[in-house]
Amino acid sequence: MNSAEILKTFSGIISIVNPIGAIPIFIGLTSEWTQKQRNHTAKVTALATTIILLISAFSGTYVLKFFGISLSSFQVGGGVLLLLIAISMLHARLSHARHTPQEAQEAEDMESIGVVPLAMPILAGPGSISTVILYAHYSHNLHEKLAIAAIIVVVGLIVWLTLKMAVPIGTRLGATGINIAVRILGLILAAISVEFMAAGLRGLFPVLR
Repeated sequence: MNSAEILKTFSGIISIVNPIGAIPIFIGLTSEWTQKQRNHTAKVTALATTIILLISAFSGTYVLKFFGISLSSFQVGGGVLLLLIAISMLHARLSHARHTPQEAQEAEDMESIGVVPLAMPILAGPGSISTVILYAHYSHNLHEKLAIAAIIVVVGLIVWLTLKMAVPIGTRLGATGINIAVRILGLILAAISVEFMAAGLRGLFPVLR
């Protein structure tokens, strides 16, 4: 995996995880907490997100085989899901494929929100898992899989730093700044989703090659 492929993989994963977009939800769910409690929750969220994505990267292919799903079909289905999320991001809002209002309401009564709903499904939701599985499937040897694992760990660190600094980041950027960042990530994600769908369609319909 060369530097261009590493950058592309990192861009894809960080765009779909979208820690910037999770800042308003994080602040809202922890509005009455101390900074120490927020830091602990940020650490739990980042760790849970990393673990979920690592498990997906190393076991996702076997899950597809177990259910008899071809990679091409998964590419098209995953691409459609990513495109829907990207469209929501371009409108500066979280897709209900990642998080529902009902889950947000339930989270207010939960003792720990680090794993649910922050890690799953807001950050490491269906779109993130699909993206990681597809990238992992493209890896041809152990070194490339380890490179993807390293990228996931870096993304986890970014999630931790972003949520740890959620209040100052949110204050500095404001709603407009966060919306702009989310839209940029959404545009990148839309392009990646089209690539996934195109590759899947070529696999399902060889004549398109």
